[in-house]
Amino acid sequence: MSINVREPFRGTEAVAVGLVTPKVLRGPRFHRLFTGIYVHAEVPITFEVRSRGAYLLLDGRGALGGFSAAELLGASCEPVGAPAEVVTPRSLATRRGLVVRHDELAADEVAEAHGCAVTGPARTAYDLARRLPLVEAVVALDALAYAKRFAPADVLVLARRHLGSRGSARLPEVVALSTRLAESPMESRIRMALHVAGLPPPVLQHPVGPYRLDMAYPELMVAVEYDGREHLDPDRALRDLHRATYLGRRGWTVLRFRAAVVLGRPWRIAADVRDALRRAARPT
Repeated sequence: MSINVREPFRGTEAVAVGLVTPKVLRGPRFHRLFTGIYVHAEVPITFEVRSRGAYLLLDGRGALGGFSAAELLGASCEPVGAPAEVVTPRSLATRRGLVVRHDELAADEVAEAHGCAVTGPARTAYDLARRLPLVEAVVALDALAYAKRFAPADVLVLARRHLGSRGSARLPEVVALSTRLAESPMESRIRMALHVAGLPPPVLQHPVGPYRLDMAYPELMVAVEYDGREHLDPDRALRDLHRATYLGRRGWTVLRFRAAVVLGRPWRIAADVRDALRRAARPT
């Protein structure tokens, strides 16, 4: 048996093949992810690593679900500190850092990602969309629809298989607000901030010359974008400067919002956009 200690592994198996001793496992060289599940201490404990560690608890019966499945499917949308999540028909106790959902999964509701069984894109979106608050439900559905290129309405098709499931009644509202054009969860949160405030929906990924605007009101030439950490990179900052100059010369007003505002003061987004639209609509 070959065990890579830089991936989550079962401690009993590593001990059985003589790779480590129980004492070494309890020492500083390894992190314990869950009871009996370890990874080398030099490996950063990301949400993906914790989720892959949780998968080992299943012993092949079940799949990663919820935010854990979304993470491995390339649709990261979990909140900070989210627990790993598994779906299994077997008896498995919930523990710190882990949510266990006891359920049977149909064969076509399971996919493979990074060596783990996970709930498939539509099933993951279905589960998250009916459990989360409205804004976060839309964020999750957007992220999965964008990453895996399926129509949000596919969730409603799956819901017919699970009639009466808790939270299903609100799925049509989530689907109606979702899109597979949002390229990041922060873009989705900005869009939902505008929706909650009663502002008209913007056009997504609107082309202007060689560029695309995250969200735009083309008639008034007002754009709304997320200003993420990647914009701090010197090369990216230079490209942003050229882009801003190009758009400014063509009369566009571009509003950019950072994470602190998007997550902590979404009302500010709506207020600033409303003011910009009013100014743009005034006759000159």
